[in-house]
Amino acid sequence: MAQTPSWWQTGTIYQIYPRSFMDSNGDGIGDIPGIISKLDYLRWLGVDAIWLSPIYPSPMADFGYDIADYTDVHPIFGKLSDMEQLIVEAHKRDLKIILDFVPNHTSDEHTWFQESRSSRDNPRRDWYMWHDPAPDGGPPNNWTSFFGGSAWQFDEQTGQYYLHMFDVKQPDLNWRNPDMREAMYNVLRFWLERGIDGFRVDVLWMLLKDEQLRDNPQRPDWKPGDPPYARQEGRYTEDQPGIHEIVREMRKTLDEFGERVFIGEIYLPIHRLMHYYGEMLDEAHLPFNFQFVTTPTWEARTIQSMVHEYEEALPDGAWPNWVLGNHDRPRVASRLGRGQARAAQMLLLTLRGTPTCYYGDELGMQDVAIPLEMMHDPQGKDNPANGRDPNRTPMQWDDTPNAGFSPAGIQTWLPIASDYQNNNVAAEQQDPRSFLTLTRTLLTLRRALPALSQGAYQTLDQDNANCFAFLRAHEGTRYLVVLNFAESEQIVKPLPAGQGHIILSTHLDREEDVDLAHLQLRAHEGCLIRL
Repeated sequence: MAQTPSWWQTGTIYQIYPRSFMDSNGDGIGDIPGIISKLDYLRWLGVDAIWLSPIYPSPMADFGYDIADYTDVHPIFGKLSDMEQLIVEAHKRDLKIILDFVPNHTSDEHTWFQESRSSRDNPRRDWYMWHDPAPDGGPPNNWTSFFGGSAWQFDEQTGQYYLHMFDVKQPDLNWRNPDMREAMYNVLRFWLERGIDGFRVDVLWMLLKDEQLRDNPQRPDWKPGDPPYARQEGRYTEDQPGIHEIVREMRKTLDEFGERVFIGEIYLPIHRLMHYYGEMLDEAHLPFNFQFVTTPTWEARTIQSMVHEYEEALPDGAWPNWVLGNHDRPRVASRLGRGQARAAQMLLLTLRGTPTCYYGDELGMQDVAIPLEMMHDPQGKDNPANGRDPNRTPMQWDDTPNAGFSPAGIQTWLPIASDYQNNNVAAEQQDPRSFLTLTRTLLTLRRALPALSQGAYQTLDQDNANCFAFLRAHEGTRYLVVLNFAESEQIVKPLPAGQGHIILSTHLDREEDVDLAHLQLRAHEGCLIRL
């Protein structure tokens, strides 16, 4: 008898950037009560789990990824009791809650680091990565921060350097210290005991660093203007021997609490990413598959080979996943244009595996140009071309001032998109052909058709280089997905012989029987066809 799939296999994950979702108290910043007020919308939309970017107390040097206390909530987002209420209210609506867990570093204001920094013989000294200067007095090696400059910061008080692979206010933890490790697993237990359904674990592949502190090699193709983090290969700071023991320990901690999900943020080539499922499938349930957000070319052949190679590489029994947008990357409608973004949404929600959607992408929201003086992102202040604020702007709820995110007259933490009066939830809910209607229809079909939520996948090679076609099948039912990546009409061939019935077009204007020998797609059109 087939095993019943888990909720995280058949469900869809929706990422919320809490600062930007809904402002309940009129301070221009989104918060947890704001999220609670919009749970019915998320239930209506048809997603199954909400992943929250960090909500912990933080000095906000890197917008919550510099955590000062792992077991509380930042006052701008509300109180711990608000978080507990969110879990209860979400569960009432059959929605799961996934928390961001940031184990690579803390804030320099965390009590652990304050103690670690106080003296060389403090019991928590070894909880962080401290090292003597090089013989010339400079940093211990050449490692660079993801935000630019050396990854080492000299501490006058104790005469040593500490490591920070990100902002100088984000000292890296030492994952070789067993006491620190146990303290972090207890953080997981703290939230699991409160009913959290799982974690998305930040930079999971970077937790261990080379014990010999060897220099990273430079990338010969780096040029000025490229992101600072691309200057070096992370040979000695990423994906180090011993990391899988830690990932297994994390998974074991989650497994103490039953059916919870463990998602790993891992930017690695596919063959190395697969190791994070674990040899016994005992590591991450879903090592994030970022191919769609990192590919420089969005073309049918490229995407088809990407999907095929990923499916082929999966370990036996491992579950796939796909991501189209997140808080670190330009929005899909800005990368591809709104027309192709609709086809990309159909791709995301019809492929085999768990999809993750980024808030606002269901509306076709686009990046917003942020003037330098309004930028918050440390990465953007140092290198505006690589800033992440443009894709973190407030959610567009309606056509009232501030798009219904904050009361009129309030300065929102980032500016609202100029197109909000047309592209917002209220307007798109009333439009039978809107981006939102398309997304909701896809989510409804995904939930209703086992072929989409758990069926087998098969690529159909195409003569036409502009088209991508694949089959999804489950217990005798078969569905065909055809996507046109071109700005002009295309003929899709070859396809299975006979008739099919279009149940959904990305244009939302046709449901009809078609002869698969002569299937035409309009510019940027995708169709879901029942065979």
